[in-house]
Amino acid sequence: MGQSPNLFAAAVEARLTGRAPLAARLRPRSVDDVVGQQHLLGKGRPLRVLIESDRLSSIILWGPPGTGKTTIARLVAGATDKAFVSISAVTAGVKDVREAAAEARNRLGERGQGTILFLDEVHRFNRAQQDVLLPHVEEGLLVFVGATTENPFFSLTGPLLSRSTLFRLEPLTSDDLRTLVHRALEDRERGLGDEPTTIDADALDHVVDRSEGDARHVLTVLEVAHALCVEDGRTEITLDDAEAATAMRSLRYGDDEHYDVISAFIKSIRGSDPDAGIYWLARMLEAGEDARFIARRLVILASEDIGMADPQSLLVADAAARAVEFVGLPEVQLNLAQAVIHLALAPKSNSAAKAIWAAGEAVRNRRAGPVPIHLRDAHYPSARILGHGEGYVYPHDAPEGWVPQEHLPAEVAGERFYEPGRHGAEAAMAEVHEARHARREMQRGTQRRSEEDDERK
Repeated sequence: MGQSPNLFAAAVEARLTGRAPLAARLRPRSVDDVVGQQHLLGKGRPLRVLIESDRLSSIILWGPPGTGKTTIARLVAGATDKAFVSISAVTAGVKDVREAAAEARNRLGERGQGTILFLDEVHRFNRAQQDVLLPHVEEGLLVFVGATTENPFFSLTGPLLSRSTLFRLEPLTSDDLRTLVHRALEDRERGLGDEPTTIDADALDHVVDRSEGDARHVLTVLEVAHALCVEDGRTEITLDDAEAATAMRSLRYGDDEHYDVISAFIKSIRGSDPDAGIYWLARMLEAGEDARFIARRLVILASEDIGMADPQSLLVADAAARAVEFVGLPEVQLNLAQAVIHLALAPKSNSAAKAIWAAGEAVRNRRAGPVPIHLRDAHYPSARILGHGEGYVYPHDAPEGWVPQEHLPAEVAGERFYEPGRHGAEAAMAEVHEARHARREMQRGTQRRSEEDDERK
């Protein structure tokens, strides 16, 4: 490039700020112009029918950034005979909602005209703010159109959700994004200008791959790449232009991603896939997820999904959790990566988890019987007078270091809460456990017969 870097950057900035952003200029003017979301806006699909017939009731548009939520709202505004009022929850508050409701009431009384209220980023409203909106939606004064990038089941109140129809928007496909790129290059009126410009295949693939289904992002990157290309006197956008335009890419990581990515992370390790486990770990760390949260989940997984099949896994997970506090980021990513690989490759068993769940259910649903007298504390002076400890056999006095005595109260005696797995170290432990269980059953049978004989006498 012939110009100095500072002059070149200034020229690119001037070119970009000369008019409205490309994503705004290319915003669809009709439903047929919308790229993607055909499950909602295709011929005969529900949202399209509601928009075109102007019979829209309160709706919530939920989807990632750049999937068309604001575009759909603008199409509603153009198709309805109702007044269309747009506010953003980022800057608006209770006062704005009340003013919008008061104006809607006047409009309805004076002209008989209804009102559609579009509330962008509705998840930014807290519960109290949503409650102010609710009665106006409930009485039909306002037709509510909310747009959110966050899971509405987490961020919106139940009453507001129950009075709205939820439409979920999906990320655009790669083909959809390519269509948008070509539209921007070919549209002389609203696209990238009068100068014919093309894009090479590698640059197109790069721009599309890095946009992750976000139409606004792909058009913003394309606009920057185009400015770089034109300022350098070329007519074809190259891979270098595309890479420079996406250099500052950031990962989306909201509430949905927090829960969905950690779920994929845990399921990958449970599924013994170290490559997937490492990928999701890297994705969380790159997005700024709390390393302590990741470590806590690994410690839980080590017992829930591996347990007795590889008892060392809990130590590995605990060591990684301690390293988070002792070492910190970025270096602790090495410790976390080692733990993830170890846990993914370890044999799996959920027997420990199933055992505590089963025992917990028994405690909750059965009568809590008294502690058997031979197991009661016999250390204080009067305990022997009460018979505490009588009949207890000290296992270390037996040649095997184990005796088949009863350790459960009568209400659950003989029940099995721990069922050994058959993988890894647990397989060997299972043989010993089964043999001891059989001897305990024999001892219980002998005890029952003895008690029956005593009753007959």
